[in-house]
Amino acid sequence: MRQASLLFLVRRLLQIVPVVLAIVALNFFLLRMAPGDVADILAGQMGHATAEFTQQLRQEFGLDRPLYQQFFIYMGKLLTFDLGVSHLQQTPVIVLILDRLPATLILMLTSVVLAVALGVVLGVAAARREGTIADSLISVLALVVYATPAFWLGLMLIVLFSIKLDILPSGGMIQIGAGLKGAAYALDVAWHLILPAATLALFYVAIYTRLMRASMLEVYGLDFIVTARAKGLSETAIAWTHALRNALLPVVTLAGVQFGHLLGGSILVETVFGWPGLGRLVFDALLQRDLNLLLGILFVSSAVVVSANLVVDLIYGLLDPRIVHK
Repeated sequence: MRQASLLFLVRRLLQIVPVVLAIVALNFFLLRMAPGDVADILAGQMGHATAEFTQQLRQEFGLDRPLYQQFFIYMGKLLTFDLGVSHLQQTPVIVLILDRLPATLILMLTSVVLAVALGVVLGVAAARREGTIADSLISVLALVVYATPAFWLGLMLIVLFSIKLDILPSGGMIQIGAGLKGAAYALDVAWHLILPAATLALFYVAIYTRLMRASMLEVYGLDFIVTARAKGLSETAIAWTHALRNALLPVVTLAGVQFGHLLGGSILVETVFGWPGLGRLVFDALLQRDLNLLLGILFVSSAVVVSANLVVDLIYGLLDPRIVHK
């Protein structure tokens, strides 16, 4: 069993490398095909937006070389984990990313755990009460939340909990100037995390609730559930002990696929709540045509998403050991 699990992990790791490289290549060529570059932005900011000065900047940054040469130079640096330098901020890209990455990971992981946990609980509750008022109410609420734009939901949560009730902070990650450390710092971050994490999670709660309900109802029709009922087990024991593990498989699969969507959604949420993560950095890099920074963020984001899918595969193998032996 241990050897099979190790081989399963090795296969998944070998699949990750070409996927990440393909994503990097696609991002590189798509961004290079867009009009304008960092030389145009810098020349405009310096007040010397002449053709000669702009061309001089392109030569300095290596942007005057053929596209294939730029690509191979970039890939060569990437293989040594050199993401280059942000020409606008004159700072290594990896430094800028590592400064913002923890905040984004905290937001994403909290949101996905919250979304899956609430979605599973509500989905099981709806399935156990199929056809009742509780089932209809949960389904309607899930549909309403699913149809609500994340940025509008975030603004409404700010209006309610920050402005009207004044019980939660409206933005930021920490209380500025408080100088908190240790447990007090962690509690302050958690307090600021509530609204952005809830905003990002609620959309996915609706999806997981509907999926979990449908999966539970399908499992309820299987033979082993009929056998469990014949043995006299309670509906609670059947739902949480026997049916849940099998019904979780589609939810876990979807959670892995949607981890990348969470990263995209976090850009809007980070902007609304002023959360200092990668989202705002991506937005600024796009506006400023800082391609080195943008490519670095996309590379790290791709690695995070692919790694998350690897974790999901491992969890899937724990839930259904037959997957490991395939």
